[in-house]
Amino acid sequence: MNSLLIIINIVVLLLLIVGLAVMQKKHVSFSKRVFTGLGLGIVFGLLIHIIYGTASSITTHTIDWFSIVGSGYVKLLQMIVMPLVFISIVGAFTKLNLTKNIGKISFLVIGILLGTTAIAAAIGIGSALSFHLDGVHLVQGDMEKARNAELAQTVGTVKDATIPQQILQLFPSNPFQDLTGSRPTSTIAVVIFSAIVGIAYLGVKRKNPEQGEFFAKIIDTLYAIVMRVVSLVLRLTPYGILALITKVAATSDYGAIVKLGKFVIASYVALIIMFIIHLILISLAKLSPVQYVRKALPTLSFAFTSRTSAGTLPLNIKTQTEDFGVSEGIANFAASFGLSIGQNGCAGIYPAMLAVMVAPAAGIDPTSPTFIITLILTVAISSFGVAGVGGGATFAALIVLSTLNLPIAIVGLLISVEPLIDMGRTALNVSGSMTAGVLTGKITKEIDTNVFHEPKQQAVEA
Repeated sequence: MNSLLIIINIVVLLLLIVGLAVMQKKHVSFSKRVFTGLGLGIVFGLLIHIIYGTASSITTHTIDWFSIVGSGYVKLLQMIVMPLVFISIVGAFTKLNLTKNIGKISFLVIGILLGTTAIAAAIGIGSALSFHLDGVHLVQGDMEKARNAELAQTVGTVKDATIPQQILQLFPSNPFQDLTGSRPTSTIAVVIFSAIVGIAYLGVKRKNPEQGEFFAKIIDTLYAIVMRVVSLVLRLTPYGILALITKVAATSDYGAIVKLGKFVIASYVALIIMFIIHLILISLAKLSPVQYVRKALPTLSFAFTSRTSAGTLPLNIKTQTEDFGVSEGIANFAASFGLSIGQNGCAGIYPAMLAVMVAPAAGIDPTSPTFIITLILTVAISSFGVAGVGGGATFAALIVLSTLNLPIAIVGLLISVEPLIDMGRTALNVSGSMTAGVLTGKITKEIDTNVFHEPKQQAVEA
């Protein structure tokens, strides 16, 4: 009987996928298909949750099959991340997009990412204080105890790393290993390696134009192939979002969410306020925040459902270049650096809120100006090297709490609502990197404002 019900669930998902495919054949816009997949996934997931419950083997095995579509899509996106970062940044040099402004672009992108993370930390502190969040009274169940046991092992490696050692982790000692994404800082290492290759190309081109031209043709060809792969994968976005959000809706622990509802609400209030800050910054650059929201929404929706900034990278770059008119060089720098530096949600708001919640347990007044300033600076500096996948916020929180000698157990106590909050944090991270790209493009005049303000294309064909 259970097997039959699982098969029925799978058939329903396949029918929904067929429905989305029919919409594509009828040339329904990409955005509408994405949000249709999102809506259908929420309804379908809630039905599975209500009918079977989260603990049911039917739900578990059904979601296991659904992961072929959802997690499979995320894996395909992650597959293309490192080749896309490498070829795009080297390609920016061969096209002479970064020759004059590479230093300025790098400084602006990193500066905006860190600056907005500091603002995000301040907002997180304000939200935690306004909602009177207290980490002392959180209940520790079996799941939380197991999580804290894991964190106790992790924090040993995190707390002993000094800031210079963390900076050293950004450098590529083995670029081939980093191209596999083996380290949390692999993306930044690949960016640095790509920039070095690009600078080397400029030297070769100056001394031996023929070799330089040959290399540029190879990069252009590889770039065309990689972008074609990206285009093919992005076609699957509505189906991937359908499966991913179905899993979230079907497996969420709504009881735990209600118990920790105050923390969830405070987190989302902070995330929304920080997103509004992004829109204010866009407005100050004399660009339309309404157009920003309209064009960024499909990308932010995917980041929200998938909980991976790295997996969102192809969509991030595509949105910046095609919809916002940002130059390829800046878009790639901003999107790539945004995976590991200055994540507004995971490395800004979240660690700051946790620090405020546990400060009283360590005998510290969380309203003290000295503590607040120290916390903001610590969060900003520690935001280097946060992994752009689900779980990066945990490492960011461990680094900040251990640096300030605060209890780390609170990180494990929030495990039941972690996925729900991580969805919003990831979307904010991606918005932060896109905002950095748009602002940098505006400052360096490497953004086509006509493209930014024109209506979004009605369909995405690959």
